[in-house]
Amino acid sequence: MKKLKLFTTILAAAFVFILSACGTSKTSGGDGDKDKTLRVVTDAAYAPFEYQDKGEVVGFDIDFINAVAKQAGYKVKVEHVGWDPLFVEIKGKTADIGISAITINDKRKQTYDFSVPYFLSTNKIMIPKDSPIKSAEDLKDKVVAVQNGTTGQEAVEKLLGAESKNLKKFKDNNLAIMELKGGGADAVVADNTVIEEYVKNNPKENFVIIEDEAAFDKEFYGLLFPKGSKLKADFDKAVKEVMENGEYAKIYKKWFKVDPDLTEVKAKQK
Repeated sequence: MKKLKLFTTILAAAFVFILSACGTSKTSGGDGDKDKTLRVVTDAAYAPFEYQDKGEVVGFDIDFINAVAKQAGYKVKVEHVGWDPLFVEIKGKTADIGISAITINDKRKQTYDFSVPYFLSTNKIMIPKDSPIKSAEDLKDKVVAVQNGTTGQEAVEKLLGAESKNLKKFKDNNLAIMELKGGGADAVVADNTVIEEYVKNNPKENFVIIEDEAAFDKEFYGLLFPKGSKLKADFDKAVKEVMENGEYAKIYKKWFKVDPDLTEVKAKQK
């Protein structure tokens, strides 16, 4: 009986050890070990922030996270997983960092940690050039396409109602734009940089952008971490440093062709 009890105890201890080992291998470097490669997850369907080009994930956010990680002394590997899975992976600690033009807000802060902000954005309205829509107020009796789970969706829900049949939600912004192009929606509401970039790159499609500062709040993007992540402090410092050493401006100009105005972003970092 003692032998059986001893064997059971040893077996239980071994099982705990195996589970512990599996737990530490979930993420590649979430414990702050700089010798390991951090797993960064994104939704690569949001040009120019992150998108796929010949099988490679590229964009402003990708160059930015690489620069910040290097400044902090870490190595990273970026993987496209999709918008909703991104949040699942960070919450479950199977990834170390999320980056995908993610707006910092109080609701998300309940579940995740964020870095200091690194980008200022706002939602705007994309419509056909001949549309009668002139402001957010005009959307109230129109069909509006949004990306599901975004602040754009939240903004439109305030206008139309969360259960409105005129609110069409898609898994990414590209599909929302396709719905507008196909005549299934009257407008798209999304982050300004994304839809402005689309309109600029597709002039023959005759879309225009409407700004309504009274209807849409300013938003700040941040890096997403699991709650209590030890990486946050290192990356907060590195984000500020790349903004000071000129690397951020270089990346920003590469993707947006203008110099950044960091006044509000830096003020929000304090």
